[in-house]
Amino acid sequence: MEKLQDSIYQLIVETSTNLPNDVRRAIKAAKEKENAGTRAALSLGTITENIEMADENISPICQDTGMPTFEVKVPVGVNQIKMKKAIHEAIARATKDAKLRPNSVDSLTGKNTGDNLGEGTPVIHFEQWEKDVIDVRLILKGGGCENKNIQYSLPTELEGLGRAGRDLDGIRKCIMHSVYQAQGQGCSAGFIGVGIGGDRTTSYSLAKEQLFRTVDDVNPNLELQKLEDYVLENANKLGIGTMGFGGEATLLGVKVGAMNRLPASFFVSVAYNCWAYRRLGVVLDQETGEIQEWLYKDGEKVDLNTTNEEVAATAEVQDEVREVVLQAPVTEEQIRELKVGDVVIINGMMHTGRDAIHHHLMDHDAPIDLNGQIIYHCGPVMAKDADDNWTVKAAGPTTSIREEPYQGDIMKKFGIRAVIGKGGMGPKTLKALEEHGGVYLNAIGGAAQYYADCIKEVKGVDLIDFGIPEAMWHLEVEGFAAIVTMDSHGNSLHADVDKSSLEKLAQFKEPVFK
Repeated sequence: MEKLQDSIYQLIVETSTNLPNDVRRAIKAAKEKENAGTRAALSLGTITENIEMADENISPICQDTGMPTFEVKVPVGVNQIKMKKAIHEAIARATKDAKLRPNSVDSLTGKNTGDNLGEGTPVIHFEQWEKDVIDVRLILKGGGCENKNIQYSLPTELEGLGRAGRDLDGIRKCIMHSVYQAQGQGCSAGFIGVGIGGDRTTSYSLAKEQLFRTVDDVNPNLELQKLEDYVLENANKLGIGTMGFGGEATLLGVKVGAMNRLPASFFVSVAYNCWAYRRLGVVLDQETGEIQEWLYKDGEKVDLNTTNEEVAATAEVQDEVREVVLQAPVTEEQIRELKVGDVVIINGMMHTGRDAIHHHLMDHDAPIDLNGQIIYHCGPVMAKDADDNWTVKAAGPTTSIREEPYQGDIMKKFGIRAVIGKGGMGPKTLKALEEHGGVYLNAIGGAAQYYADCIKEVKGVDLIDFGIPEAMWHLEVEGFAAIVTMDSHGNSLHADVDKSSLEKLAQFKEPVFK
């Protein structure tokens, strides 16, 4: 199968850079029902712009290209060892070409392999079937949404919903709670796959398998079909909204599967996927490995462009939003003037810092003077140009809550005035912002092309030994927009939305399914 590696490479590139039509339709529908001019509507506008930019640039939609997971069905007699080798070679090639971010890290040493290969990476599931073609499907599910996966063991007590028993209503409560607990940290509005039954491992696997179903697929099991319809309708009544900013669109799709279980165990597992629902497939000739058919591509590409009426409505409301331009580095006085809801446009320098950097800075000096500087929770996709200079290929925000144990202490220690990320942070950081004079800015999760376009030059890099995603990149930006969601006056939009959505969750406490 001499064409196999090229075919898998094409699948990887297309999955990373081009959303399928069923996902585009779901995002477009969410955009059309959102109230024009709200934070959620502005976010969806950025998201749709980013989708088009990624397609045009043939660059990753989101900088977190996740854990590549392949589902492969092969005829009897096809050499799976050779197929696995071809998939590995295609993964390494796509990583080298900056279509994937190097995401495979040794769990004990923390060392990044640099090519997305390593023990357990990528994930490949083989299954034999009686057809005479090879069916390969790929999902790229980022770490932010992966961290919002959740598993319940019934019976259990759920915040806001009370007891969830071993019945359809108990399952319903678990799924509703899973959407609530994700908030905006998984880049809502999102999609969920649900696995009922099995053991702890197979229940999670079943949940993830549901994400290979199309958004408009109808469940053949009538009870599960009713459950899917119920959750899709009512989860959007929680008011979590896009990026957790509040709004009408919280969930864009839900797919549920069930399997038998042991009498002693009753698991409900939920695989949460962000709006950047990167999932495609191909049918291959079993002799040559050439692509015969693309899966999840049904006709003309869905147009996500905003109508003139929507642009006018958004512009009208934007006039009422306070916009502040900051030239980095910034002062405490400038930060104290900002309030939740302000749109901040940043020019000047910012510096990336993720998990490894935050852990390092707790016990070491910073490689540069960070006084008055801005830290960006971002693990970019980087490449070198013809002159051997670093260029940014994708650079959206990562989930900030992982840095909650460190953030406040680091800001005080080094004089950092602003932090950019997604999904918000907790009470420890909020208290530090108030005491120190700092601010948290929420960028639009997944909008990796939109923000990469704001980065005008890579000024340098430190701690590259941590790997490309975890290094400290020094970036000069222009017109980098984000929203103040936690200010220096003790206000947090994330805490407000969490509280209001929990109150709304309580309305779904009573039984629904008889």
